Amino acid sequence: MALEMREICELCEVSLTADGPASICSYECTFCADCTAAMESNCPNCGGDLVVRPRRKAA
Repeated sequence: MALEMREICELCEVSLTADGPASICSYECTFCADCTAAMESNCPNCGGDLVVRPRRKAA
């Protein structure tokens, strides 16, 4: 099962690239690096940890 590589931050709606920095929780909520830092790496939706999203090379 592959991760859903969402293209926008769920908080500030900034565009995210497949090979750029982003963080996700276990439910695949996705946030930019700035929002992740502001939330101290805690997902506001589920309360879980936000971790660095694996990068995928652009096709």
